Amino acid sequence: MSGKADPRAAGERTTSRARLDRGRGALGPALELVHTGRAPTRAVLTAELGVTRATAGAVAAELEALGLIRVDARPGSAAGSQGRPSHRLEVAEDGPVALAAQIHADGFRAALVGLGGRLVATAPGCETVDADPAKVLGSVVEAGAELLRSTGRRCVGAGLAVPSAVAEPAGLALNPLHLAWPAGAPVREIFAERVRAAGIGGPAFAGNDVNLAALAEHRHGAGRGARDLLCVATGHRGVGGALVLDGRLHTGSSGLALEVGHLTVNPEGRPCHCGSRGCLDVEADPLALLMEAGREPGPEVSLVQQAGDLLRTQYDDPAVRRAAEVLIDRLGLGLAGLVNILNPDRIILGGLHRTLLDADPGRLRAVVAARSLWGQSGGVPILPCTLDHNSLVGAAELAWQPVLDDPLEALA
Repeated sequence: MSGKADPRAAGERTTSRARLDRGRGALGPALELVHTGRAPTRAVLTAELGVTRATAGAVAAELEALGLIRVDARPGSAAGSQGRPSHRLEVAEDGPVALAAQIHADGFRAALVGLGGRLVATAPGCETVDADPAKVLGSVVEAGAELLRSTGRRCVGAGLAVPSAVAEPAGLALNPLHLAWPAGAPVREIFAERVRAAGIGGPAFAGNDVNLAALAEHRHGAGRGARDLLCVATGHRGVGGALVLDGRLHTGSSGLALEVGHLTVNPEGRPCHCGSRGCLDVEADPLALLMEAGREPGPEVSLVQQAGDLLRTQYDDPAVRRAAEVLIDRLGLGLAGLVNILNPDRIILGGLHRTLLDADPGRLRAVVAARSLWGQSGGVPILPCTLDHNSLVGAAELAWQPVLDDPLEALA
């Protein structure tokens, strides 16, 4: 055999490298397109990025080499497309994961989440929350670390969802009203310390649970395609809200925007933890439904499960139906005020609010339309959230964001 190098092969390698160099700035945008399901084929990726087919091919190949996506050479084409079928693009099922953790009034949970918002593994949830945030966060991180050990997955970072406004830039849980934690607990710092102590690589982040639910729904669920997305949800206790504008969470100047739970919807109503009365937080959450229906909350399962089960199994009971109507009217009043201020193009509801919407969708939509200026011109679509663990998925989105911004740098 000749020892001479093949100049054609060398030239092809040089050309391929040049294409990749030109497309390196497109790696992050390309990964986000696959991650959110907006580029199912290489042809769509080429069109979305505005690059040549060769450059898109080099970008896809590099993302595959990084273990982030899979390029399927079997032909696939988007509906309505013409011409030669294109390679299909999918997130790598065996690729890296993010550690996601969620704390709520009735416990906590840890999970591993891959690209595409896929839950790879979840740890059994804990049903008690200690008054010491360091103890709770240490426990949830250890549960996540055990998942990583058992699956052998590479971790890109960790994200935490908490039922509190998270003040920036310090990452303080400013008002964990439904936990026994001190106001202003440095949750992001504590979480990051526990993540490092567990030997988990990558950066650590923390955010409000409803904010993160909205982010997850915008990228992978009921909020896909919305430009101005309003999310309102009640979980285990209280009511939260979030706004996604042009694909980014609107968190205000210091992370405290959209504290919708403290909109007054019943001036003579129940005392709120914030010091006011009749806030959405205490007038439209699971405890409010149980009390309105004359049901005594039990210790067996979470409040949100008790309230949801009541609506699903006893809605024919007049007391339950009246209670649901009262909460729907109060929720609708709050949503109408938000519509008048924000003019969103879509509203999504999570937690018990999703169940209330399912129970009587016409009533809620009618209340919002009747009380909002924009409702008079056709109304705003009001839809249920579709992801079962959207706050966990959203927490993972925080950890995935550096990879989406710059895959080569984040995975170096």
